[in-house]
Amino acid sequence: MINALGIDVEEWYHICGLNLPTNLNHAYSSRVEKNTEKILEILDVMKAKATFFVLGAVAKQFPNLIKKIDAAEHEIASHGYQHLEIFKYSPDAFREDVKRSKAILEDLSGKPVLGYRAPQFSIVNKSLWALDILVEEGFQYDCSIFPIRHPRYGIPSAPRVHYRIRPELVEFPLSTIRVLGDNLPIAGGAYFRLLPYCFTKKAIESLNKENIVVNSYFHVWEIDPNQPRLKIPFKRRFPHYVNLKSAQRKFEQLLADFQYAPIKKVIEDGRF
Repeated sequence: MINALGIDVEEWYHICGLNLPTNLNHAYSSRVEKNTEKILEILDVMKAKATFFVLGAVAKQFPNLIKKIDAAEHEIASHGYQHLEIFKYSPDAFREDVKRSKAILEDLSGKPVLGYRAPQFSIVNKSLWALDILVEEGFQYDCSIFPIRHPRYGIPSAPRVHYRIRPELVEFPLSTIRVLGDNLPIAGGAYFRLLPYCFTKKAIESLNKENIVVNSYFHVWEIDPNQPRLKIPFKRRFPHYVNLKSAQRKFEQLLADFQYAPIKKVIEDGRF
């Protein structure tokens, strides 16, 4: 089975909810270009394709990076313009954010941007209004609703597999497995770095045996164990930095063990 892979293109300091700067012209040094190029190298060696959810602010500062992603035949999708939770926007401000990002990415790639992922999976019950705006702005799929219990995001009652959340919009959630009556994330991020790889592999295999396409994700900063460490509360510091030294190795093993394609292609090919 061919699974779906999304790569979030953002800076090492883009952490939601801590009032950290989102402006790339801030004094913090940028590492996103080097990290993204490293991910592109890994994908090329492993002969894998992915969807890159790019922040508009990153695209604006590093236009050639977007062209490199496109030239490597990966899909380009939107991660919004700034790395800010949707529920902190007004509907009008959110619309402006996604329109700005979409326009920049489409101008650089020359292709329509059809997919969206909210920073910090922040389409939650109180921000479901954002889905209508995505439809109105021409998006065809969303990967923002995480069907898990989490203190900052997630809708635990949401479906675990793809579904039409609006007539014009497919929701393709990050993958989970059922454990003790609850949904356990197995798709990427801190969960991928924290859990033993053998567990992740078996979880993906079990879903594929049920003919369920897995939607995995990875951040470009996760292959950068030497990134500076921010002084942030432990409950945020631990999941952000845990096992960064082994993340690249695990990511490469994931690509060796499973076949991956861009999300748009998986949806279009009907691999559900």
